[in-house]
Amino acid sequence: MAFDYKKEYREFYLPKDKPVIVTIPAMNFVAVRGRGDPNEPAGEYKRAMEILYGVSYTIKMSKMGDHRIDGYFDYVVPPLEGLWQQEGIVDMDYSRKDKLEWVSMIRLPDFVTKSDFSWAVNEASAKKKSDFSAAEFFSYDEGLCVQCMHIGSYDDEPATVEKMNVFIGSQGFETDTGKTRRHHEIYLGDPRKTAAEKLKTVIRIPIARKKQ
Repeated sequence: MAFDYKKEYREFYLPKDKPVIVTIPAMNFVAVRGRGDPNEPAGEYKRAMEILYGVSYTIKMSKMGDHRIDGYFDYVVPPLEGLWQQEGIVDMDYSRKDKLEWVSMIRLPDFVTKSDFSWAVNEASAKKKSDFSAAEFFSYDEGLCVQCMHIGSYDDEPATVEKMNVFIGSQGFETDTGKTRRHHEIYLGDPRKTAAEKLKTVIRIPIARKKQ
């Protein structure tokens, strides 16, 4: 049976709909950076999805070709994730999606080296006859966070974020976002196939102890 990160690491991918404090270990991702409204039909975000899934499935299906990756095991491609921020804005302003700066990403199995990653980018580019060079081998050591499951439309996330912010303050912490730590979302549903009110999104906010 294929290894499923969501099931094996439920504490990271399947939290309850109440805020909890978690420490997230370092992970590697295939990532694409961009900016702008992710809902634009011909925007950067749409192209990022093509690149992320193209590289991810090239690695997963390498078992069917001549390229052998040391330590390979069969696995379910992990869910899409995103790091989000807006220049000059501390809290997310969901009404200003045009100001979003994002890193879209999909987790890589630990057996994927930078060399294997480079092979996958070149292989995907050749097979799809498209430029996949925007794909980045991205290491992220997230550390201490508060996370919560949001159920519903992406536009309704502010209510969940506010609940999380109240919890963060009550526990003696404060939000710790900046250039290296960002508002983080993990998408467990496909908005093309799932009603908006049933979408599940893990929201993760980096935190630090309040300064005295």
